[in-house]
Amino acid sequence: MRSLAPSPEPGAPLLDVAGVTVRFGGIVALDQVSFAVARGSICGLIGPNGAGKTTLFNCLSRLYQPESGAIRFEGRDLLAVPRHGIAALGIGRTFQNLALFRTMTARQNVMVGGHSRGAGGFFANALRLPVVAREEARIAARTASLIDELDLAAVADLPVADLTFATQKRVELARALAGDPKLLLLDEPAGGLNHEEVDRLRALILSIRDRFGVTILLVEHHMNLVMRVSDQVVALDFGRKIAAGAPAEIQRDAQVIRAYLGGA
Repeated sequence: MRSLAPSPEPGAPLLDVAGVTVRFGGIVALDQVSFAVARGSICGLIGPNGAGKTTLFNCLSRLYQPESGAIRFEGRDLLAVPRHGIAALGIGRTFQNLALFRTMTARQNVMVGGHSRGAGGFFANALRLPVVAREEARIAARTASLIDELDLAAVADLPVADLTFATQKRVELARALAGDPKLLLLDEPAGGLNHEEVDRLRALILSIRDRFGVTILLVEHHMNLVMRVSDQVVALDFGRKIAAGAPAEIQRDAQVIRAYLGGA
């Protein structure tokens, strides 16, 4: 059956956020936020605590429903997609607080990400139809490739709970990539990392974008990381977009300096 979703126009952004507003009682978490993310780019989303960054991520993941506005992904109305359909649509995510299965091995955690876009259904799995075996082989091969590419081979069969925090971050990243996302949402990937680990993360993010052709939306407080990896930066403050542009422009923006970078 052919998809009824509209085909994106050539040159159209992968992600288009238009006038999104979210309220929690009397608190306005997002206020008419609009921006677009080009295919194959890295977009940094910055702002002080409470600016609305994670709220926006939760809208993209369909955990929150905006009061108004629109979000389009490849020209499709993302807000019409059920929560369980987000991974299959091509959106992967990591979390500020690690969401790994700690008693499972690194390899098993990555395989879970592959199953998020599995082709077999309940009955196919129950009956062990040939499609299930093919799917399992594909997921295993994808997992092995990601383990090698993210330098996890030495710890692949160890329980996640036994790994260092920085290594667990790479496992979560591999799990997000296992679903072959078109858009990767990274929520505070540098949180808890030391200077050397952040520098390795910077190289890894750029490598992932280049090797996998994935578009990345990055929420991060580590300004040096954001400015060095992003093609564009969007700044939020009190739920409103206060600036958007190239990293050099954002670093000079008076509103951003006042709201986030510590200027007077």
